[in-house]
Amino acid sequence: MIVLGRVIAPYGVRGWLKLRPFGDDPAAWRGMPQWWLGANAAGSDWQAFALEGLRQHSAAWIAKLVGIDDRGAAEGLAGRFVGAPREELPSNAGDEYYWADLIGLDVVNEQGESLGSIDSLVETGAHQVLVVKDSGRDELIERLLPFIAQVVKGVDVAGGRVVVAWQKDW
Repeated sequence: MIVLGRVIAPYGVRGWLKLRPFGDDPAAWRGMPQWWLGANAAGSDWQAFALEGLRQHSAAWIAKLVGIDDRGAAEGLAGRFVGAPREELPSNAGDEYYWADLIGLDVVNEQGESLGSIDSLVETGAHQVLVVKDSGRDELIERLLPFIAQVVKGVDVAGGRVVVAWQKDW
C-alpha cells in the first residue's frame, strides 16, 4: 500500500471527512477505483471504500465515502491513513514522485559527497521537506532539505539516488 494522506477529523454531520494529503494533487484521487483506509501505515488492516465525493474546502480537502453517512461513522475513521495499492494509483508526470518512491533513496551533493538517505518527508504548507538521515559517523545527523528545484537537482528513482545542491557541513 502506498500512503497518500490521513483523515484528520470528521467534517460536518453527514459523514464527510477532512483530509491531510501527503502530496500536491489529491484531486487526482477521484480516478482511483476505491480508497483504502488503515489504522497503521505499515499494517495489514486496510479497508476499501468507494468514493462518493471529494472537494477542496478552503486550504483543506474533504471527502465523502460510500457507507459513511453520519458524524459518528466519520469520527470512527479519524486518524486513519488513506492509501492504495500501487497499481491503482493515478499516473504521475515525469518530474512528480510518490513519497513512498523517495523513502530510502541515497542523497548526494553536487560534489558527490553522501549526505545520507531519505528517511521521510514533511509537508510544511509552502513545500515538502526531505528528512535525510546520515548515520555514517559516531552520531546520527539529520538534515532537512527543502524539496524545491533550487535544492533538488536530480531524482533517479531507478538508480536509488537524489542529487542536491547542499553542502555536507550545512
